[in-house]
Amino acid sequence: MKKVEGFQGKSQYGDDIEKRFQPSACGPVTAFTILRHHLHDSGIQVNDLYRMLGGTRIGLFKWRFIRNLRKLLGSGWRVEKCRIEEVKDEINEGRPVAAKFDKWFSIHWFGNYAFDYHWVPVVGYKECESGLILLVHDNGGRNRESRIREIAYEPNRPILSFVKIRKTTAEKK
Repeated sequence: MKKVEGFQGKSQYGDDIEKRFQPSACGPVTAFTILRHHLHDSGIQVNDLYRMLGGTRIGLFKWRFIRNLRKLLGSGWRVEKCRIEEVKDEINEGRPVAAKFDKWFSIHWFGNYAFDYHWVPVVGYKECESGLILLVHDNGGRNRESRIREIAYEPNRPILSFVKIRKTTAEKK
């Protein structure tokens, strides 16, 4: 099993997140926890990220997540979609990856998936006889902190996409 050490999850239903944002704050919370892992204290809060990334009541589109996070972080960072092989490489290097489960806009409405529409940080993986298992922080629930869940990759593959967020310069942003 490979796992990013020291990663801290966060509930999208935390008291510090505006009530109206909570049901659709999974994308900004995912970005927040990954940035916190890289920077330890980015100075940006989830409510700010919700606005800056372009969160909506129906969620955060992947293209908008990438575009607006690139603008926010600047040229010293790479924010781009990636394949499962790159996800494993990032985890091996100690960097979490953002994952988006999206059965609605990928038009896979009738499958049985771990989530219908949800962003989560991938913090590890393991290979076993049944296939690849992703370790994700689930971004919590009402009155529940985020916890690590094991999600089978193969049954969720049709609705899964990934975004890597990587610092490319030595200077602090």
